[in-house]
Amino acid sequence: MTRLATPTLRTASRALLALSAALWLAPLPAAAQADYPNKPVRFVNAWPPGGPSDLIARSMSDVLQKSLGQPFVVENKPGAGGNIGSDAVAKSAPDGYTVLFGIDSTYTINPHIYKSMPFKPGDLKPLMVIASSGLLIGVNPKTGFKTLADMVNAAQTRSVSFSSGSSGSPGHLAAEIFHESTGGKVLHVPYKGNTPAVTAVLSGEVDAGILATPGMLPHVKAGKITALAVTSRQRSTLAPDIPTVADLGYKEMEQAVYYVAMVPAATPDAVVQKLQKAMADALAQPEVRQRLAGLDLFYEGQTGAAAQQLFDQLSARYAKVIKATGMKVE
Repeated sequence: MTRLATPTLRTASRALLALSAALWLAPLPAAAQADYPNKPVRFVNAWPPGGPSDLIARSMSDVLQKSLGQPFVVENKPGAGGNIGSDAVAKSAPDGYTVLFGIDSTYTINPHIYKSMPFKPGDLKPLMVIASSGLLIGVNPKTGFKTLADMVNAAQTRSVSFSSGSSGSPGHLAAEIFHESTGGKVLHVPYKGNTPAVTAVLSGEVDAGILATPGMLPHVKAGKITALAVTSRQRSTLAPDIPTVADLGYKEMEQAVYYVAMVPAATPDAVVQKLQKAMADALAQPEVRQRLAGLDLFYEGQTGAAAQQLFDQLSARYAKVIKATGMKVE
């Protein structure tokens, strides 16, 4: 009589793990998607508290809690240029209950300057490009630079030192774009955050900074920093008298920081669409638009293929700058 083999404990365990993984990755049932959200939603901010992405997430959470009837709780997971928070969301369940808030540089700059990334680009998909902001090019008055042309001319004969919030940050990239587009010599000096980077310009430790406008503007108004230009397509709503780089003939120096919401790539379309509509409705509220304007942010609103196309275009542009300048994270 032939004896049938029975599965070993190891085989059974593997089968159970495979079944669990299949169930976790399976799309949500239609009823669960229609009922979304039926429990609290986490907004994971990949940057420190108090910054623009954090304030956007908190503004959105207040409105969405009222419109969708569930708490939207903001949790900060900063570090490694946004990689830590992004990785946490990329590895979370794709059910719409974990949403990432961050800036485009994590997905358009980091893959080109980090030796290895903790997640793959395809692990996340854009929910919405919420807003954008330019950077302010400011210098210590002791440099004697009165115009952007003054700084460009000086950089042809000596290195102009630039501070940034960290290696690989938008300010770091902006300094390298300045070098690549003008041929000027630059010395990049990274600091631990935008506040000490602004302080370095104030103290004269560095000549200049290309940094977030809200952090620079009070010192510009006090006469302690000279504003040369902003890198956005349009003038700052907080300081409309400051010209754009394009106004001054340096359009190739245009650069924006894009504030984005992302979800795990396998998140069901029905959940994505419900979140997108709720977020678009929230961003249409006058009080939310006012908060954006107060942070010198311009509403964007791209979703789906348009958002992904923007990411792809930025990534291709920045890859060329990074390759040409040798920019990297130590």
